[in-house]
Amino acid sequence: MHNWRRIGEILQQDFEVDQKRIDAALTEQLQSGERLGQILIKLKVLDSVILAKALAVQFELSYLETIAEESAAEDLFDIIPIGFAKEYRIYPLERLNGRLQVAVADPMDSRPLNDLSTLTGEDIEPCVATPEEILRAINRGYEKQAGDSSEVIEEIEEKTAGDLVRDLEPTDLIDASDEAPIIRFVNSLITQGYKERASDIHIEPFERDLVVRYRIDGILYEVLHPPLKAHPGIVSRIKIMSQLNIAEKRLPQDGRFRVRVAGRDIDIRVSTLPTAFGERVVLRLLDKTSNILSLEEIGLGSTLLNQFEGMINKNHGIFLVTGPTGSGKTTTLYAALTRLNSREKNIITVEDPIEYQLPGVGQIQVNPKIDLTFANGLRSILRQDPDIIMVGEIRDRETAEIAVQSALTGHMVFSTLHTNNAAGALTRLVEMGIEPFLAASSIVGILAQRLVRKICPHCKEAVSPPTELLDQLGDECTLPANPQFYQGRGCSRCMNIGYWGRSGIYELLPIDETVRELLLQDKDAATIKQAALRQGMQSLRSAGVAQALEGVTSLEEVLRVTQEEV
Repeated sequence: MHNWRRIGEILQQDFEVDQKRIDAALTEQLQSGERLGQILIKLKVLDSVILAKALAVQFELSYLETIAEESAAEDLFDIIPIGFAKEYRIYPLERLNGRLQVAVADPMDSRPLNDLSTLTGEDIEPCVATPEEILRAINRGYEKQAGDSSEVIEEIEEKTAGDLVRDLEPTDLIDASDEAPIIRFVNSLITQGYKERASDIHIEPFERDLVVRYRIDGILYEVLHPPLKAHPGIVSRIKIMSQLNIAEKRLPQDGRFRVRVAGRDIDIRVSTLPTAFGERVVLRLLDKTSNILSLEEIGLGSTLLNQFEGMINKNHGIFLVTGPTGSGKTTTLYAALTRLNSREKNIITVEDPIEYQLPGVGQIQVNPKIDLTFANGLRSILRQDPDIIMVGEIRDRETAEIAVQSALTGHMVFSTLHTNNAAGALTRLVEMGIEPFLAASSIVGILAQRLVRKICPHCKEAVSPPTELLDQLGDECTLPANPQFYQGRGCSRCMNIGYWGRSGIYELLPIDETVRELLLQDKDAATIKQAALRQGMQSLRSAGVAQALEGVTSLEEVLRVTQEEV
């Protein structure tokens, strides 16, 4: 190559990187032997984009800012192992006149290019992209190549039930051969479920057919009908992955396993249940690499957030989060604990199960087999000198009593209850056997919540809701003169559902003198709720209607999740 320039010279002349910083990196390079560009990135002098552009200048190659979703050389994914592509950050783009164009992160390393040329029998034409962009393209491309579940079904159709079970013999698994259609089917089921944002995958046998359903944004959708003869093979494969007893088909079993999908760690919990037509299997997908949401991200408005923070920052008391299963209670508690987490505080939790790891927090997993219940775990926690305690759920009188005593002796306790609204949590504790005066003096606040599906931004359109929907809202919701609502028409981005993702709606009940007085008078939940509404509490339905007016969700969705409120 002509006009050869050193990378340091290019960075200094073309990208205005300070010469002193380059000199400092050169000094470090003499000791470590690392590449100059990598040292500068480590020292935060430049980012990977500038380095990639500089490498493109140095080797007189073209620079790719983004890699298109569709690769013209997708057939090479079958030939190039994903491990090779990831290790050397190399991605096939397209064939041009007998040459194969590839994206590389490090054009200085010629070995993978030579290997690729030998493998494909083609001349290689490299261009430069950032390692992050190449990794994104690899994950995207190979994930697509993993195949659609429906494609594997055709292969399963052609085999007999005996062949399908033989495909799962240990030799195949030891060889880690993914040739067996059942293995590929289960892999593609999980990959597809993850791509479509499913939280759960249900595999359900009936008398004449087998149904696979995905739970997306809280709603179950039927996605596949694999052949019924494949059912024993699918269940056996999942049991092998989660180390369950394959021979035991008459008792329910629980297990778990971890997989990597598109470079992300997915923790999968497995539950099997024997039914009249065979074992039902439910897989719960938890993305271990996703971040715990902050209080701002869970959808608390600024007014509610200020009130909420005032309550959780108290030195002692009980803060309860209520709502049905799958309404995001644990996510809210994790967000609160993350906000309070600091070196000065000792935070311990007892959970069933531990859904996410919280750095700096002691987390205990409930285990009824060895009598480690919420109550016993809570007793042990109190001997650990905690400042803040989280109990996954108050299920019985014993746990409730210890929680109240802990709050009254100077601890801040967070927990959840299954009640419809905030006021219902107070009366539920009294029903459990907690004295009303103890409940009134220990509880600092109760948050009721639901998750509403958000309208897909790509097919959102304004609508005028029918009068019968508006009539269902009740008196507590005040609407503007000509209310404008929205809905999702349904498009390819949202699988024609019209919704994409979920947002929280909240009802926060502060425990003030009025509420305490009503509780001591043994008033019911409805009376307490009405009193709180008069004092300015926003109900779940009002919060939902506010989000519908803003175009976040639809009116139908608000009425669906708050129907038991009326």
